[in-house]
Amino acid sequence: MSSKRNNLILAFATLLSMGGYLLASSLKLRIGFPLDDAWIHQTYARNLAEWGQWAFWQGQVSGGSTAPLWSALLALGYWLKIPFYFWTFALGGTLLWGIALFAERFLHQTLPSYQSQLPLAGLFFIGEWHLVWAAVSGMETLLYALLATTVLVFLALGKRNFLFLGALVGISLWVRPGGVTLLGPVIFVAVLNGENYKKTLRDLVNIALGFGVFLSFYLLFNLAITGTPLPNTFYAKQAEYAILRELAPLWKHFLNEIQLPLIGASALLLPGLLFFIWHSLRSRNIAALAGILWFLGYTAIYAWKLPVTYQHGRYMMPAMPIFFLWGLSGTFQILEKAKSARKSLLVFGWGTVFVLIWLAFYGLGAKSYAEDVAFIESEMVVMAKWVAQNLPPDALIAAHDIGALGYFDGRKLVDLAGLVSPEVIPFIRNEGTLAAYLSDKSVEYLIVFPSWYRTLSEGLSLVYNTEGLFAPEIGGENMSLYEWTY
Repeated sequence: MSSKRNNLILAFATLLSMGGYLLASSLKLRIGFPLDDAWIHQTYARNLAEWGQWAFWQGQVSGGSTAPLWSALLALGYWLKIPFYFWTFALGGTLLWGIALFAERFLHQTLPSYQSQLPLAGLFFIGEWHLVWAAVSGMETLLYALLATTVLVFLALGKRNFLFLGALVGISLWVRPGGVTLLGPVIFVAVLNGENYKKTLRDLVNIALGFGVFLSFYLLFNLAITGTPLPNTFYAKQAEYAILRELAPLWKHFLNEIQLPLIGASALLLPGLLFFIWHSLRSRNIAALAGILWFLGYTAIYAWKLPVTYQHGRYMMPAMPIFFLWGLSGTFQILEKAKSARKSLLVFGWGTVFVLIWLAFYGLGAKSYAEDVAFIESEMVVMAKWVAQNLPPDALIAAHDIGALGYFDGRKLVDLAGLVSPEVIPFIRNEGTLAAYLSDKSVEYLIVFPSWYRTLSEGLSLVYNTEGLFAPEIGGENMSLYEWTY
C-alpha cells in the first residue's frame, strides 16, 4: 500500500480516535478541557492575540505559561478568528498524526519485514489512550512529545545534521524546560560516532550553534518577562510538590514513574523493548541506545524533581512515544522470528489479545477523559463564571486554580500556586505565612478546594459552593469560595 494512502488512513483514524473522546465528554457533560492549566494557555493566547501582551490579565506581563511556543500557536487561532476549541483540537490531532507518521517511517526504514497492508504501528499510536488523552487535553504535551520523538528517530535513522538537531532541542525549550535533556542523546551520538577528533569537534560546535540560538532567545524572553531565566511555573511546581520527595526514596518514585507507560496494551510491548535493547547492545547501535538512555534519564529526573503521577502521568507522556516505538520495533522482530519458526497460531493469538486490550483501554481512557472534563467544567469553569457574574470587578481574589478564572473572569488576582504571583513561591506551602500575605495584600475572597490546605479556609464564611455532581462521583470535593477575614 502506498505511503500516501497510509498517511490518509492515519489522518482519518486520528479524526475518529479524537472524535470518540470528544463525544464521550459531550455525553458526560459537554466539550471542554480535562485540566485547568489548559485554560491558562488559552488566556495567554487570547490576550496575546487581542492586546499584543504576554499577560494573564491586561496590563501586567507575567510568566505563567510553561510553554510559550504552545501559547503562541494557540494565539494564532484567535488572531485568525477560528473557534478556539476547533483550533486547539486541530493542533492536537496534527501532532498525534505526526507522531504516528514518524513511527511508520522509522519501522519501514529499519525493519525490511515490516510490510503490512495497513499502517499498524501508526494506528497503535493514534489509538493509544495516553496519547489520545493528550491530543484533546489542550496542553503542549504532544508538541513536546513530537519534538523529542523527532530528535531520537532522526538519530536512530542515521541523520547527522547536528546543526538541525541542536536547533530542534533549542525549540523544545520553548515547549518545556525539560527539553534540555535532549542534548544528552545528541551529544552522546556526536561524540561516540565521530570519525575523528576534528569531525567530533565540528559536530559539537554545530550542536552548540543550533541550540544556542534558541536558548539565547528563550533566556532573554524569560528575563524580560519574569526577571528569571526560566518561567515561573518551573520554580512554582518544584516548590509546591517538594514535600512529595520526602515521602518515599528516589527508587520508589522512579518505579512509580516508569510504570506509567505500561498501563494499557503497551505492557505487552515490554518483551519487545527488552529485545530491542539487547539487539542494540549486540549491534552497538549507539543512536538507539541513546534513546533508551534518554528515556531512563528523563524518568529519573521527574522522579527526583517532580515525583507526581496524577492526571494519568501527563508529565511522563512526552517520553512515552519513544518507549512505544522501541517496544514495537522489538516486538515486530520477535513476531517475525516466531512466524519463521512456524508459530503462526501463537502470533495470531498474541495479536488478538493485544488489539483487544488496546481497544479496552481506549474505551477506559475515553471514560476517564470525560470524567476529567466534567470535573473541570463543573468546578473551575462554573466557579469562574459565577465569580464574573456575582462579585464586584474590583474585588481581590486569591485562588489556587487560576486557569478558568483568568479566561472567564479576567480580573487581577493572587495566585496561590505561584504561576502569575511568583512572590508566593518561597512560602507556597507555609499556610501561616501565606495567610499573613493574603491579609497584607487586602484579599477579599479565597477560592480553594477545602482539603488542599489544612488550615487556610478554617473559620471563614462560605459564600459559594459549586455543588457540582461530578467531583464527589470520582472521590473529590466541590470548589468553595470564602470571604477572607483578616
